[in-house]
Amino acid sequence: MTDSLPTKQVFTKGTKTYSLVEIVKAPLTMVEKGPDHTLFAFPIVAILELLLTLGMTLALLIFSLFKNAPLEELANPLVTTDPAKAPWYFMGLQELLEHMHPTLAGVILPALVVLFLIAIPYIDQDRTHAGKWFSTPRGKRITLFSAIYTAAAMPLFVILSSMFPPRELFRGVLPDLLTQSVIPGAVLFTLALLPALWLIVAQRKQTNTREVMLALFTVFIVAAAVFTLTGFLFRGPGFKLYLPWNMPNGYNPFDGL
Repeated sequence: MTDSLPTKQVFTKGTKTYSLVEIVKAPLTMVEKGPDHTLFAFPIVAILELLLTLGMTLALLIFSLFKNAPLEELANPLVTTDPAKAPWYFMGLQELLEHMHPTLAGVILPALVVLFLIAIPYIDQDRTHAGKWFSTPRGKRITLFSAIYTAAAMPLFVILSSMFPPRELFRGVLPDLLTQSVIPGAVLFTLALLPALWLIVAQRKQTNTREVMLALFTVFIVAAAVFTLTGFLFRGPGFKLYLPWNMPNGYNPFDGL
């Protein structure tokens, strides 16, 4: 076989007609994925998306019939709500503000996470098992381990950082840059990277890039959930840590729902 491209040929097999246009080197991503194995975006996927939209709209409508959401009184600039909490989708960021400098918690960390999510397809270019959840059984175990680890490590970070805040322990001893940004940021980054580092160092002969990405992605998702739930359920007056059923001054975290 030569490297030159053959001329276009048309031949018939059974009731189907095929055209041989060129010869390319294997492997091909579209092998055995012809029209018989294709899911058309329209109308199949469009109908599914429409059904999901209608279902979500119906769920919100039913929820609104059972839950009253009246407007509060006009804000008084002389009276600050205690605790003053952000909406739930910003609660994780507000929780981070308790542990580090606002620029690091509200700008740098979210930007790094977004850049990481954008970079995943460029870092992991392996097409093996593309489109499959967790890719392999080992991927499922890595995801489960990373989720359990993060669900334990991040609450521990919150508790220790609240009990022994670096900015208070080292006030007047170390620069504010170290106590408010470098120390808490380094601790948080180390905790977030530990599962990936363990895969790279201890399991380097068995680990591939996708498994490392699975571990990091799982850590970020579970950490976001932990910080959001911590700010919503366990922060009371003064934005201090309390058990949800032991809030002072009659505060109930569920009143804002």
